[in-house]
Amino acid sequence: MMSSAPQQLAPITIITGGSEGIGKALAFEFAQGGLDLLLVARSQQRLDKTARQISTTHDVKVLTLKCCLADEDSGSKIAAFLKKQNHYCQNLVNNAGFGLAGDFAQHDEAAIRDLVNLNVRALTDLSRQFLPDMLARNGGGILNIASMGGFLPGPYQAAYYASKAYVISLTKALSWETWGTDVQISVLAPGPVKTRFHARMGARSELYVKSGAGISASKAARMGYSGFMCGKCLIIPGILSQLGAVALKIIPHDLLMPFMAWFLRARTQRNPKNGNRS
Repeated sequence: MMSSAPQQLAPITIITGGSEGIGKALAFEFAQGGLDLLLVARSQQRLDKTARQISTTHDVKVLTLKCCLADEDSGSKIAAFLKKQNHYCQNLVNNAGFGLAGDFAQHDEAAIRDLVNLNVRALTDLSRQFLPDMLARNGGGILNIASMGGFLPGPYQAAYYASKAYVISLTKALSWETWGTDVQISVLAPGPVKTRFHARMGARSELYVKSGAGISASKAARMGYSGFMCGKCLIIPGILSQLGAVALKIIPHDLLMPFMAWFLRARTQRNPKNGNRS
């Protein structure tokens, strides 16, 4: 007789950085879709607040886990927590991100390592942790959060832009590898989003911030969720951003670099150690 243990596990959607910003907005979208959630972030206070807000408006289970995803054992911690709670990962939303603004040569070395650990290594490890089971069940999927910055180099946000280029590339490759299955692999690549992210990474005086351009986190999340559920691989919210993405494919990067440097360069002094993690 076959063991019934695997059938006793309940599906859950993991959202990293799910306590604020785009991650929080995505949590509401998945909850509205009737999916139970595990929110992972560094601040237990923000996690608890978000969990209460979701629970009061949607009839879903919301679990929280305080965890620093930059730690190398974060993936195993999340997997162990799921097992203890009798859940398996149905969907993984790799949203947690870290940004640095300013001259690369002036950044603190530890901050750059943290950025790579969170934006690249943690996202890769979690994807590798849960993708095999998704393929075995032939269901669920991974939604990675990148940025339009991943389509070209970004002077004065060099490491951040490079990390998002990795996320887009990895997602497209995994989407191809899983083609023909019912496992969905998607990447959300918005332009500027109106959250605390930019201020916390040290970008306060850059033209793209001062211009007020960007979309709300709720709009980015709504389009990200619907695109993921509809089976889109690359999701770019907003008509202007979609047109911009087309232009980035046509215009040589060498011609765009002076504009990007002008657009991203700070107009005031700042602490190069500044960063943002969610």
